[in-house]
Amino acid sequence: MPDGQKFGFDTLQIHAGARPDPATGARQVPIYQTTAYVFRDADHAAALFNLQEVGYIYSRLTNPTIAALQERVATLEGGVGAVCCSSGHAAQIMALFPLMGPGLNLVASTRLYGGSITQLSQTIRRFGWTAKFVDFDDLDAVRAACDENTRAIFCESIANPGGYVTDLDAIAKIADDEGVPLIVDNTSATPYLCRPIEHGATLVVHSMTKYLTGNGTVMGGVVVDSGNFDWSASDKFPSLSAPEPAYHGLKFHETFGNLAFTFHGIAIGLRDLGMTLNPQAAHYTLMGIETLSLRMQKHVENAETVAKWLEADPRIAAVTYAGLASSPYAERAKRVYPKGAGALFTIAVKGGYEACVKLVDSLEIFSHVANLGDTRSLVIHAASTTHRQLTEVQQVAAGAGPNVVRISIGTEDPADLINDLDQALAKAVG
Repeated sequence: MPDGQKFGFDTLQIHAGARPDPATGARQVPIYQTTAYVFRDADHAAALFNLQEVGYIYSRLTNPTIAALQERVATLEGGVGAVCCSSGHAAQIMALFPLMGPGLNLVASTRLYGGSITQLSQTIRRFGWTAKFVDFDDLDAVRAACDENTRAIFCESIANPGGYVTDLDAIAKIADDEGVPLIVDNTSATPYLCRPIEHGATLVVHSMTKYLTGNGTVMGGVVVDSGNFDWSASDKFPSLSAPEPAYHGLKFHETFGNLAFTFHGIAIGLRDLGMTLNPQAAHYTLMGIETLSLRMQKHVENAETVAKWLEADPRIAAVTYAGLASSPYAERAKRVYPKGAGALFTIAVKGGYEACVKLVDSLEIFSHVANLGDTRSLVIHAASTTHRQLTEVQQVAAGAGPNVVRISIGTEDPADLINDLDQALAKAVG
């Protein structure tokens, strides 16, 4: 694409990172199914391994198909660079890896995907890291949770499962005051509905498995670097500001400037953690992103229609969709997410746990799967599945109590979705 020219979102989602293949002229980004790349000579190889030249060495680190995807997502998010990896969970570890160390902590929202809560409350302890979980509506509590060992603040833009919308500007202000990066999982919103970097986020992570790909075919994750954080402003982030022994004392921030985090993610993160995305998955995701804005518009339109119908149904005790005028987050959603509050929300079903299970089993168009963001409408009872490892107190705090069903609205005819929910509720509740 021409340098120095601004393009709209619909153009960038198709063209960013994509160039005709120089060898064949292929217009779609080819799948470079190769493990390694031939060096021009010994000096070229040495320069690549010393990070003195950018290029391709080995597909655990870099691959042309994946590089195109990284550029596209970074462009859509308004970042300077991105690192793709094998899943959304991998992206979260990749984001934290350069920041954390034994004895250090992060402050995280209580309203996170159940798997993220487990990862941050249990698994990262094996690295000597800890997480403090706080209600992000309580800004004083978020601020109070930060201490001298805090190295990041973590939240979701639109939370899974409840559709809760985070006041990113307010949380970013706290992160700035504390001198730590704000990491935002933007999976549920996508850059079409929200660009967290514009609200002060330092890093943005995605499970590309969801809306970015949009068709339920592949796994993938990505970390987007805003390029806005001064990693050398304190001694909190030595991985980025101090000499790196593996590269003869190179200092990533001093050497690579606003791309320091991106280069570290490839040269250290992918090199040593090996959470590599495969090129076929990158290809599917590139194709999915080409229709992102079209899909998200339909997702939001359908979600608003179905949520309004559910809210009026006497068999439903509550609907958490922030796109409803009755939502306590309606005004926040209009301010931070002006194109819509996404298509993910929960419903509290009268009749409790048993009614939820019966509802899920009775649906015909909705697919009962542990996923979201598909063109197909999806449903799951989080308390018995995705949030099963949590205590009931944690489930309720995360918006996934025993009487709650998570709904991911797809792009089908909304009248058909409503009819399906109606017949299933009749069987579940009466």
